[in-house]
Amino acid sequence: MTTRPRLLVLRALGLGDFLAGVPALRALRRGFPDHELVLAAPEELAPVAAATGAVDRLLTASAPGRAVPRRLDWTGPPPDVAVDLHGNGPPSHRLLQSLHPRRLLAFAHPGTPEIDGPPWYAEEHERDRWCRFLEAYGIRADASDLRLPRPTEPSPAPGAIVLHPGAGAPSRCWPVDRYATVATALGERGHRVVVTGGPDEEDLVARLAKEARLPDTDVFGGGLPFGRLSALVADARAVVSGDTGIAHLAVAHATPSVTMFGPVPPSRWGPPAHPRHQVLWRRGPAGDPHGRRTDPVLLRIRPEDLLDALDRLPEAS
Repeated sequence: MTTRPRLLVLRALGLGDFLAGVPALRALRRGFPDHELVLAAPEELAPVAAATGAVDRLLTASAPGRAVPRRLDWTGPPPDVAVDLHGNGPPSHRLLQSLHPRRLLAFAHPGTPEIDGPPWYAEEHERDRWCRFLEAYGIRADASDLRLPRPTEPSPAPGAIVLHPGAGAPSRCWPVDRYATVATALGERGHRVVVTGGPDEEDLVARLAKEARLPDTDVFGGGLPFGRLSALVADARAVVSGDTGIAHLAVAHATPSVTMFGPVPPSRWGPPAHPRHQVLWRRGPAGDPHGRRTDPVLLRIRPEDLLDALDRLPEAS
């Protein structure tokens, strides 16, 4: 009995990072159709990895702060191909090199001069970066290939406007009182408004719900399972958030969205240009996407700006 060759992809990051990398994963699936594609990523991404149709198996891998994992629990012969979709190295390069793959695809870095990969451009959009990376290795990639199939699970709030006040760092979190102002205005217009948050954002969600006087049935804190969150987003009237994972999920389901940017401009992480995806950003100096205080650029966005952006959405006006 012959064993399929194995392709190992390292992208041990968060939901938004993962979704931005879906076009690259699908390009690898097409480029290596006979390989078993093993994705090294956090365990909680298993459902979304399966939904892409590109991943055969998830190898659990993560580190605090989305750093490079210290080791990978790889067993058996070395990977036939290893692909670094995690970053530009060298820690991620060294991690994959420790498995002795027959072939390693990675960006060039002075710390690993033996890797003859393409150059890294810091200001490049995340989706475009990884597609260009694969094209440099002769693997055709399409940055627009990022849609996910419609969830089979029913939405817990079909037709609602979803507000998601949290993000990976406080610097990307718009103030709760401004979200509450928007929620109140939308309720007065007759919209159902629901609030979501991650596992560590219960207090943030509770504060918003209290200020906006939302019923408990419209509060989804504590981190919804991916299937339920995906269904909620797919059937939402619109999704409103900062630069975080749920914004990318709205793009993956072609759900109208308004995304607010602060420390990092939309040119690096924003949605594809389309009327259903509105972007709010006030041009200013780059900030720290992992900072502990709301970025000053993000604070320039007012509740009336967000409401105007919602009014511009073709499906939500």
